[in-house]
Amino acid sequence: MASIFGTDLTLWAIFNLTIALMLAFDLGVLNRKPHVVSTREAASWSTVWIVIALAFNWLVYSWFGEEKALAFLTGYLIEKTLSVDNMFIFVMIFSYFNIPAIWQPKVLKWGIVGP
Repeated sequence: MASIFGTDLTLWAIFNLTIALMLAFDLGVLNRKPHVVSTREAASWSTVWIVIALAFNWLVYSWFGEEKALAFLTGYLIEKTLSVDNMFIFVMIFSYFNIPAIWQPKVLKWGIVGP
């Protein structure tokens, strides 16, 4: 099925462009105005992004087979675990510097896009 897209380089370009667009949408559109993020909102958005990743995993399985899909899923689960670990570090840093909850998303945003 990879022949639909041409070369592996084309697939990587499509993948990277999609990730960049989703990141820009998340940081530039969804989180434009500062607000305190509730547990419900955080859980809802986490669910949305997990569903998108699982849908992509299904596409990988459909196009490239079980081995590549399992490799993607394994990498995704490891990265998800590491991101949860990072949340504890963020909480410690925000507590130490007394960052108000309303500004925490903006600080994280600059941490992602900044140098």
